[in-house]
Amino acid sequence: MNSITRGKWLAVLCLVPFALFFFVFQIAPLGWVMIHSVQSEEFGWGLANFSKIFNSKFYLQAIQYSLEISFWSSIFGIIIAVLGSYSLRRVDSRLRNFVNAFANMTSNFSGVPLAFAFIILLGFNGTFTIMLKQAGIIQDFNLYSKTGLIILYTYFQIPLGVLLLYPAFDALREDWRESAALLGANGWQYWRHIGLPVLTPALLGTFVILLANALGAYATVYALTTGNFNVLTIRIAAMVSGDISLDPNMASALAVVLVALMTLVTIVHQLLLKRSYHVSR
Repeated sequence: MNSITRGKWLAVLCLVPFALFFFVFQIAPLGWVMIHSVQSEEFGWGLANFSKIFNSKFYLQAIQYSLEISFWSSIFGIIIAVLGSYSLRRVDSRLRNFVNAFANMTSNFSGVPLAFAFIILLGFNGTFTIMLKQAGIIQDFNLYSKTGLIILYTYFQIPLGVLLLYPAFDALREDWRESAALLGANGWQYWRHIGLPVLTPALLGTFVILLANALGAYATVYALTTGNFNVLTIRIAAMVSGDISLDPNMASALAVVLVALMTLVTIVHQLLLKRSYHVSR
């Protein structure tokens, strides 16, 4: 056995712990969920759980709210992240490093601390809520509504979006802008024909990650609403650990629906990537 073959086998052996870890914590739980999603205590094996989900206004509302909150928070988050990431390329390096470190820290600020902070700031008697009411800017604001959750989700989407998009701006070379200006292109034409096509793969990939991040969020919305807002993650948790409606099989079916939504988003993402690639060529 020569050194090249020995090196390949050594690399394969190094992958064994990762493969075991991936199987135990990714494939096995997913398989368990898939199997139990087609089991029902009342009807046995079949699609009874999925039939109940798609014929129930309550579960359909949970799917709708999850998608709406995830979509709009991802849209607002990525818009702010694009502006912030581009601005970071134009400022002093010390400020840039500080903002990057701050974004890295705040991207992990979620769950109970984040919910508590927003209650203090934007709750019914929050500091900003009272100030805005006294200034006559708002009449009524409910942090515990769908609009409030979109604002809350957008907050923890922004740092993650900045961390993901900031390296993508390295692909834009300054001489491209100078060449476009020499040829008579204005700022909008530069971004329309050069900047955005180059950044499109990174934008689409970041949007999908933000969407997945929002769809899977649980601790923050649970801490804020004590489990009273109807989204998929709350419904799944209630059926796994609830005292009244304990139904792991239905929770598995809802989890499969959540996985299917993410799979659909990923497929659409890949199709858009291929389209953008052909258009840019």
